[in-house]
Amino acid sequence: MQLRSRDALDEYIRLYSKEVDAQKKKVLICAGTGCVAGGSLGIYDRIISLVKEKGVDCVVELADEKNGSQLHEASIGVKRSGCHGFCEMGPLVRIEPGGFLYTKVKLEDCEEIVEKTVLGDEFIDRLAYKQNGVIYKQQEEIPFYKMQQRVVLEHCGHIDATSIKEYLAIGGYRAVEKALFDMKPQEILDEMVESNLRGRGGGGFPLGKKWVQVARQSEPVKYVVCNGDEGDPGAFMDRSIMEGDPHRLLEGMIIGGIATGAHDGYIYVRAEYPLAVSRLRNAIKEAEEAGLLGDNILGTDFCFKMHINRGAGAFVCGEGSALTASIEGKRGMPRVKPPRTVEKGLFEKPTVLNNVETFANVPQIILKGAKWYKSIGPENSPGTKAFALTGNINNTGLIEVPMGTTLREIIFDVGGGIRGGKQFKAVQIGGPSGGCLVTDDLDIKLDFDSLKKVGAMIGSGGLVVMDESSCMVEVARFFMNFTQNESCGKCVPCREGTKRMLEILERIVAGNGRDGDIELLLELADTITSTALCGLGKSAASPVVSTIKNFRSEYEAHIKDKKCPAGNCKKLVVYSIDPALCKGCSRCVKACPVGAISGEVRNPFVIDSSKCIKCGACFTSCHFKAVKEG
Repeated sequence: MQLRSRDALDEYIRLYSKEVDAQKKKVLICAGTGCVAGGSLGIYDRIISLVKEKGVDCVVELADEKNGSQLHEASIGVKRSGCHGFCEMGPLVRIEPGGFLYTKVKLEDCEEIVEKTVLGDEFIDRLAYKQNGVIYKQQEEIPFYKMQQRVVLEHCGHIDATSIKEYLAIGGYRAVEKALFDMKPQEILDEMVESNLRGRGGGGFPLGKKWVQVARQSEPVKYVVCNGDEGDPGAFMDRSIMEGDPHRLLEGMIIGGIATGAHDGYIYVRAEYPLAVSRLRNAIKEAEEAGLLGDNILGTDFCFKMHINRGAGAFVCGEGSALTASIEGKRGMPRVKPPRTVEKGLFEKPTVLNNVETFANVPQIILKGAKWYKSIGPENSPGTKAFALTGNINNTGLIEVPMGTTLREIIFDVGGGIRGGKQFKAVQIGGPSGGCLVTDDLDIKLDFDSLKKVGAMIGSGGLVVMDESSCMVEVARFFMNFTQNESCGKCVPCREGTKRMLEILERIVAGNGRDGDIELLLELADTITSTALCGLGKSAASPVVSTIKNFRSEYEAHIKDKKCPAGNCKKLVVYSIDPALCKGCSRCVKACPVGAISGEVRNPFVIDSSKCIKCGACFTSCHFKAVKEG
């Protein structure tokens, strides 16, 4: 397949669309990282084998006319799709038409799926998602999906993630075609400025303004760089796009090159994303072979080459200047600005730098227009946002909702509420650089401006939900430990300041907190925020500041009363035995590794707090709930 003209692209899009439409059934097995870990590739192979055993035409790859293809009427298409989003219910299998979704599929379920659903039209209730006694057949009717609006993730879970032919079948690269043949670079820039698409990597800087700044530079050599590092704990939005719809990312980057006059693109991916790297390499190879990357794209004078760089997992390389330094083979450390990346970025040349989700929005804006895009979400933060929903919540996974959706809607409607019937306590948004939102913030709209007013930020899109059993001082310690470990060490405020803050937090959770620790933490936080070199350092103290603001009483209980209200900090737990409940069975005595429990059989036992190492062995061994944590 060589697409050397606009007509050739149109021809192959029609060909592949027709071939996909001819498939009587389509079986989409989730091949995102989560489902692959659960064995979905084995399910993929087994379903192919079973369909072929039944003597039915099984299509695993679309063919073109060069291979003498003919439309296979009533064939079964079996595809490795990207992430469906409902990760905790995987492995997931979707069957079209009908939109049936089967959850937690096992290898032994494949024969029944093929026999009853693929070859027939019978739905298997036992494999369906169930909530409050209701069986949901169609994926779109499941509450987790029903409130979502998928724009960036629209193809993830619906096409074969490993095939450019499947991407072309749904109109892939139409946006590149339009940008090359129907628009001038300035018109592309005007459309992106009008759309007000703001960067989805955390800062929320308008993409159009950034592209305009690069385009106006007189330097002839420019670059387009994609930040796929995604270092926030619990975040996997960009990974899912790279795995599930890699050609859409490439298309957005190519359009960035057309608009700004750049001819080389670099995708910086963390090495811990091997599946994303593999899918991207395959997509680049396919696009090059098709004439959609490389020299003279679609027969025009425009040339664009794509490169992949793997990062070593340094969180600081999410910062623009550190990322470009890493690509250049230098140590990933931020530099003083100005000059900024748009003026002197990669190899000291003007550089467009956006993250994966941001680039993935571009093709649809080019095809449907800025007016369409601005019809979604609030005026100052239009479009949708993908979030990784994790923590103490019933429905964890990857979601996409319109900007401006409230926290309450995400947690209780999409997320299904707090796990185990417990009470909502807080949500950490924006990872280590973000802040903590509480019950009073549940009706806040999740957009750039609304969150900024309460001292939080969207970040890359991680949402970690916590219930009443979470200790907020420990949460702050966890994120500070992460930030301190990931500090590049270049500037003193971040290198030394985060270390001092971590030491104080570790003392507090160990029961050695002192009067004045809270004030000292806030003072250090203010100094680091005001003087750190880069954005990552400036936001390092945010989790500590927000937890002190919202849960100061928990800090005070740790420091003054030497107690953890949530019962999470083991060194602050005091074990005792309720004499009214103790049967004198001596199980706790046998379980204690340090001989801290004394007494006589058939009489209440006593714990010596001075000897107790707080391992909890007595608590777990007591059958009568006589051992108490306090």
